[in-house]
Amino acid sequence: MKPLVLAIALALSAPLPAFAQAAAPATRTSTAPAPAWVEASNRNAQILLQAQAAFQPEYASFFGVPGYDDKVADFGPDNPRRYRDAVAKARTALQAKLQTERDTNVRQDLEIMIKAADENIEGSALNEKYLLPWSDAPQSIFSGLNGLLSDQTPPERRAKALDRLKAYVGLAPGSTALTTLARQRYEEKLADGQLLQPTRLEVQRAVGNGDTYVTGVRELFAKYRIAGAEQALDAMAKQVKDYNDWSRSQVLPKARTDTRLPPELYAYQLKQYGIDIDPALLMQRAQLEFMETRAVMQQLAPLVAKAQGIEATDYREVIKALKKKPIANAQLETFYRGIIDRIDPIIAREKIVDVPNRPMQMRLGSAAESAAQPAPHFLPAPLVGNTGQQGTFVLPLGNPDKDGKGKEYDDFNFDSVAWTLSAHEGRPGHELQFTAMVERGVSLARSLFAFNSVNVEGWALYAEAEMVPYEPLDGQLIALQFRLLRAARAMLDPSLNLGLVDRERARLVLEDDVGLSEPMARQELDRYTFNAPGQAGSYFYGYTRILELRMRTELALGRQFDRKAFNNFLLDQGLLPPDQLAKAVEAQFIPAQKKKKS
Repeated sequence: MKPLVLAIALALSAPLPAFAQAAAPATRTSTAPAPAWVEASNRNAQILLQAQAAFQPEYASFFGVPGYDDKVADFGPDNPRRYRDAVAKARTALQAKLQTERDTNVRQDLEIMIKAADENIEGSALNEKYLLPWSDAPQSIFSGLNGLLSDQTPPERRAKALDRLKAYVGLAPGSTALTTLARQRYEEKLADGQLLQPTRLEVQRAVGNGDTYVTGVRELFAKYRIAGAEQALDAMAKQVKDYNDWSRSQVLPKARTDTRLPPELYAYQLKQYGIDIDPALLMQRAQLEFMETRAVMQQLAPLVAKAQGIEATDYREVIKALKKKPIANAQLETFYRGIIDRIDPIIAREKIVDVPNRPMQMRLGSAAESAAQPAPHFLPAPLVGNTGQQGTFVLPLGNPDKDGKGKEYDDFNFDSVAWTLSAHEGRPGHELQFTAMVERGVSLARSLFAFNSVNVEGWALYAEAEMVPYEPLDGQLIALQFRLLRAARAMLDPSLNLGLVDRERARLVLEDDVGLSEPMARQELDRYTFNAPGQAGSYFYGYTRILELRMRTELALGRQFDRKAFNNFLLDQGLLPPDQLAKAVEAQFIPAQKKKKS
C-alpha cells in the first residue's frame, strides 16, 4: 500500500515490511516555516492518509500520525475489498477538491495523491486476483512493535506498545490474535485452485525466523521497561510457535517452487516501484552498464592492488583480498562513524550539496532486525509532527537462512566499503534526502504519496556517484562494485521473473562477477523472486533518469551550471517522480539560474 511502503526500510537490498529503532533521542533542529500552499496540501493529504491508516496503523504511527500507537493492521474478513472501498472514497473526495483548487502546487499534489490512490486500488485487486493471502504474521508483529519501541519515540507513546501487543495476541477488548486472522484469510481462499500459493523459500525463511522475532520482541520490552507484559509476551510466543507449526505442516507442502509472477502482476510491480519502461529495454541498458562498469573496475584494480600491497590484478581477486581484513563487530560502529565524520567536510569543500550542521545517526542492527531486513538500510524519522527526530542508518550483520541461522556478511565489515555505503544510506544519500523533506517543509504529498523506489534509490545511487572522485582508490573500487550490483539487479530481476534465467545462474553472476558473499547473494535473490519482485531495477533506472536530467541541464546552462544549486533544487522537490522532477527543473531551475547570472 502506498504511501505506507515508505515506512519500510530503505534498503541496499529488498524493501521489507520492517522497522528498526533509532539510535538517539530527538534533538531540536531548525525547520523552515511551511508555505501556505504546503499547509493546504497537507490538510488534503489527511483524507487519503486516514483512509490507509485504518488498515495499516503501524505505518501511520511510525511516521508520527497521532492516534494509532495502540492499533494493529486489519487482517479481518474481506479486508481487501474494504480497503479498496475506503481508498476509493478518499479518491473521490480528492477529485472533488481538484475541481475547485486553483493553486498550481496544491493541484499538483492532489494529482499525485489521486494517482497513488489509483495504484493502491489496482494493486489490491491484482493481489486478490492472483495470490493466496498467506503472510509472515510473526514478522508483522515484530515490525509493528519495533517501530514503536525506539529511542526517538517519546516514553508516553512507547507505553502504548503493551496495548499494541495485546491487540496482536487477542488480549485487548474486541481483538482476535493476528496469527488466527492470518490463518483464516489463507484458509478461506484455499479452495480456489487458481490462486498462487506462497513460494517455498519465503515460507521456509519465515518459519526459520519465528523464534528470532519472539526473542526480538522480548528484548524490546525489556530494554524499554514496559511493565505488565509477561502474559501477552507468553501468549505471543505460543501463537508464533503454533502459526509456524501450521505453516510448516499445511502451507509449506503446497508452496510453489516457481517464483515467477503472472505477467499482469509483475507489470504492476514495476509500475509501483516507478519503472515506466519496458523491462526488455531496462535489461538492455543494464547489460551495457554492467559491461562498462566491469571494464572500469578491471582498469582500476591493479592500481588498488599496488597501493594496498595485494598480489593480484583481477578486480575479483582484489576485492577478495580487501575483504580479508575484516573489522570486528564491536568496532564496526566506531569505524563507520569515523568515515561518516570525514564525508561532511568533503561535501562542503567540493560544494556538492548543503548538509545539516549535526552528525547523522548510525548503528548496528539486532538479530531480529537482520532477519526482518537483512541488508543495510535507512530508517526515516517521523514526517508528521517531527520535533527534531533523526533517521538512522542501520547496518545488519548477517542474513538468517531457512533454519533461522546463517553466515555473517563479509560485504560491509571492511574499511573500503564504508565510504560508498555511508554515502548511499547517509549523506549525501538517504539521510540527507529525508532530512531535507522535514527541514525544508516538503508537503506530505511529495514525501509520502509521491514515493517510489525510483525516486528514492535513484537519488541515493546518484549521491554515491557524486562522492566517488573524492574517495581513496580502494573505496572507489568498491563504489564501482556496488554500481555493478545495481546493473546486475536491473538485468536479473526481470530475467528471473520473465523466465530468461534460473536462480542458480543468477547466483553465479552475483557471487562470481559482482563479488557478493553467499548470504548477501541469497538475500538479493530472495528479493527478486518473492520479497519485492520488480523493485531491484529501480536503483539503476532512477540513477539514469537523474543523470539524463543533469546532462540536459548542463547543456542548457553551459558555464552557468551550478552543481550545488542543482542538487539542492532536487532535494527541495521532495520525492517527485522523474517526469515531474524534469518539468520542475526546466520550468523553474533553469530559468532562475539564467536570470541569476545574466
